[in-house]
Amino acid sequence: MWPSLFSVREPGGLTIWNGPPFTNNQPSIKLDRIPCTSAKFSEDGSKLMVIKSESSISIYDSKSSKEIRSFESPNILAAALSPCGTYLQTFQKVSSPQEKNVTLWKTETGESVYTLSQKNMTKATWPSIRFSSDEAVASRMATNELQFFDAADFSKGIVHKIRIPGIAAAELSKKPGSHVAAFVPESKGMPGSVQIYACAPGSQSEPIARRSFFRCSTVQLHWNHGSTGVLVVVQADVDKTNQSYYGETKLNYLTLDGSHDGLVTLRKEGPVHDVQWSYSGKEFAVVYGFMPAMATIFDKKCNPLLELGTGPYNTIRWNPKGKFICVAGYGNLPGDMAFWDYVEKRQLGTTKAEWSVTSEWSPDGRYFMTATTAPRLQVDNGIKIFHYNGKLFFKKKYEKLYQVDWKADSPDKFGDIEELVKSVGSLKVESTPQGQGSKSSQAAVKPINPPVQKKPAAYQTPRAKAAAAKQAELFGESPSATEMSKNALKNKKKREKQREKKAAEAGGAV
Repeated sequence: MWPSLFSVREPGGLTIWNGPPFTNNQPSIKLDRIPCTSAKFSEDGSKLMVIKSESSISIYDSKSSKEIRSFESPNILAAALSPCGTYLQTFQKVSSPQEKNVTLWKTETGESVYTLSQKNMTKATWPSIRFSSDEAVASRMATNELQFFDAADFSKGIVHKIRIPGIAAAELSKKPGSHVAAFVPESKGMPGSVQIYACAPGSQSEPIARRSFFRCSTVQLHWNHGSTGVLVVVQADVDKTNQSYYGETKLNYLTLDGSHDGLVTLRKEGPVHDVQWSYSGKEFAVVYGFMPAMATIFDKKCNPLLELGTGPYNTIRWNPKGKFICVAGYGNLPGDMAFWDYVEKRQLGTTKAEWSVTSEWSPDGRYFMTATTAPRLQVDNGIKIFHYNGKLFFKKKYEKLYQVDWKADSPDKFGDIEELVKSVGSLKVESTPQGQGSKSSQAAVKPINPPVQKKPAAYQTPRAKAAAAKQAELFGESPSATEMSKNALKNKKKREKQREKKAAEAGGAV
């Protein structure tokens, strides 16, 4: 089993810890106290980017925890690593209109391989140059077009373009990076649309798939693993039915082969809170509807496979191996969490993690971590790590906590689902007081089920209780079936004693 790592950033700096299972109930430190303002692992977990100041960024090798390269550049406002850590991208404060303020650096050599000019930075436009997960494709969204580069040689400049008038957002498919989804908002009475194009040079400039919709302000684009389809969460700022202050959301699904192009049918009205693909790319999970929200798993043809019940939920997290699922409610919700075994189609347990800001499964899929961080919340900062069934494994509080992240790793490194089930089944968890780690991780973990609470009985007056007791006696019901008053019970005992006395006297006379 490969060890997992996670980073913790406090006011004193960044610390890298060895992940669970812990020895002596406490995590050991792999890299201690790097002063910084921000830190981020690359998507594949091979590199760690640490922003130490507005003019200094360091790149670390995650395996050895050693600094590979340091970059010095003034007025850095933002920085991002490419998925495999090959490139570092920086955005600097503009000092003159002609200045090229976005720079792409090669982390191995430290050289600048491409520069461009960008006035402002938004969620849709940063990072300026986007990569597919395998770094096979690199693209940039410009005015009315998508520009593509040779990801291995940026000295070639822009290799080819796709003209898309009015484009406002784009998302490359994950792996393989063969296609791109582009969003064009509504304009002059024309509906908004999401269009899918092939990325390869010389491919047709016409979209492979297209979906149009009115009442659309923004979209979220979610490609599956395998790059065969994309889920589109369409959001309108105004809900014309006046049912929601936060606007209206719809879930659409587009496939490359044209097998599906339209809405995903949901069983409950209301907003789409969260959506996530499984690692296999064959199923997706959705949390939707007015509270209490519903959670459902669908296949690639949008057929429902499993209902995960209803509750105060707005978040869903599918573990990297595709076996376990956590449905939770964070933010303004009370922090309820339900853990499910998707393979066996059963609930494993429920628990709570109040005030959680972030949550994610460990790369091996055996542990689930939640964190309460600043500046979102200035009090009760800390982390909690749970077993796959919701049993609390580790808890630590902080005076101030800014960031917690697992180091990403390929789920393939941790074996198949069958091996994971065996390793998880061999775990032993002993009950410990809340806030302490378990004494051992070698015993079988039993599913946690919420205790069944009995409904309190309705109030009865003494007279009504006596009447009910008399009726029960007449009809031969057991005393436990009906509540009796103290007087009725006393009279009943007297009658029984009188009957026993008469029976004894009759026996003596004979």
